[in-house]
Amino acid sequence: MENIIRVIGVNNIITYLLIINLIGFLAMGIDKLKAKKNWWRIPEGTLLMITLLGGGIGSILGIYIFRHKTKKLKFTVGMPTILISEIALIIYCFIKFP
Repeated sequence: MENIIRVIGVNNIITYLLIINLIGFLAMGIDKLKAKKNWWRIPEGTLLMITLLGGGIGSILGIYIFRHKTKKLKFTVGMPTILISEIALIIYCFIKFP
């Protein structure tokens, strides 16, 4: 695990996470705006994929700040589940592969 971090670099990992979370947050806001105006929407699969790629915190913040997708279980339960699973996997990898 340490080798992977050394090769990729901590700064690059942090930058990636900041960007993907910003994308998740903005995607929720943009989709909410599009929903209000009856415009073409961002597919739900895309919103979920952003979360799977590490944008869980931004996406979840977007759900509650923009009050968007709050009645859909795949978002209110699914996204936090994905985020918790990713955090647990990272912790496991750091413990198992120091």
